[in-house]
Amino acid sequence: MKPRWVLLTLLILGIAAAVAWRFKPAAKPGPVGPGAKSASASTRGVPIIAAEVTVRDMPIWLSGLGTVQASNTVTVRPRVSGSLDQVNFTEGQTVKAGDVLAQIDPRPYRATLEQAKARQAQNAAQLANARRDLDRIRALVESDAESRRLLEQQEASVAQLAAVAQADQAAVDAAQLDLDFTTVRAPIAGRTGVRLVDAGNLVTASQGAGLVVITQLQPVSVVFAIAQQHLPALRRRLTADPAPPVVRAVAESAEDLATGHLELIDNQIDTATGTVRLKATFANADLALWPGQFVTGLILVDTRRQAVVVPAEVVQAGLNGPFAYVIKADQTVEARPITPGPTVDAFTIIDTGLKSGERVVRDGQSKLQPGARIASDAPAAKSKKSGK
Repeated sequence: MKPRWVLLTLLILGIAAAVAWRFKPAAKPGPVGPGAKSASASTRGVPIIAAEVTVRDMPIWLSGLGTVQASNTVTVRPRVSGSLDQVNFTEGQTVKAGDVLAQIDPRPYRATLEQAKARQAQNAAQLANARRDLDRIRALVESDAESRRLLEQQEASVAQLAAVAQADQAAVDAAQLDLDFTTVRAPIAGRTGVRLVDAGNLVTASQGAGLVVITQLQPVSVVFAIAQQHLPALRRRLTADPAPPVVRAVAESAEDLATGHLELIDNQIDTATGTVRLKATFANADLALWPGQFVTGLILVDTRRQAVVVPAEVVQAGLNGPFAYVIKADQTVEARPITPGPTVDAFTIIDTGLKSGERVVRDGQSKLQPGARIASDAPAAKSKKSGK
């Protein structure tokens, strides 16, 4: 019995040894060559892109999303009813105020005018005859050949016919006005839109659809909104200089479309959005702005002279506030608290914390910590200079 237990124990130990040898972790290879030790990240430094703190004049622009609005938009409607004989404009045509756009059949209105003129002439003749009779009766009354009562009756008859003459003149003027309205003219200068009614149709006075919409494109306005906290800065600008501030209209692609000036600050703040609307006017000589177009409005409120600036990527958000990694002389970095100001054209104004000429980290901050050593960025700087 004893040898059997010995053999069983030796068999179990052999199996355990085989399993342990099978799953034994491979040994890590050691450093090869004398330069292997210097290849560690702590020795070679963290690669970064550096920038220099500079001083420059920085214009301060406030921005807001807005839309282009035409100075005037008029729906041209017929003012009399009738058959539309002619359409004298083409779609998209630039017209001047007073240009003939359409012609309504004038014949019924010309006939009405002639009738009014005929009645006026008839009543005018009666008035002239009544005035002559009045003169004769007045002479007879003065010589006591006729009673004063007859004179008073004739005076009343003349006054009545004079009122009729006034009514006739008003009827002639109204008929003439209706006849003039058969010629449809452009009320403003601008560009015509899509033709809404074709020649040959019957139109009615002040119909809903109208004949065409004319939009004035020069000048145009841009209405945009800025946050309410920027309103004091804008008011300070207007107090310091009464000249209207410059406003730029910028496309979605960041292309400058036009330059104008501020026309209006709305008289109340929108309580739903906490913004105030501004209206700027643009000459739009090259028609770069189109009604209904979405643009960004930029308004110049100040120019910071000799401001300390860095690329916007330099500013980092920390638990204790904004900071920047400053490169020291020994190629290590320091996390320095800063007070950033506005950001304009990818550059941020630094109110406190940095001085002109200091070098800061522009890219690669995620791999840094205070006191970390950085790799030299001299080759990158040289390549940038050579590429200019």
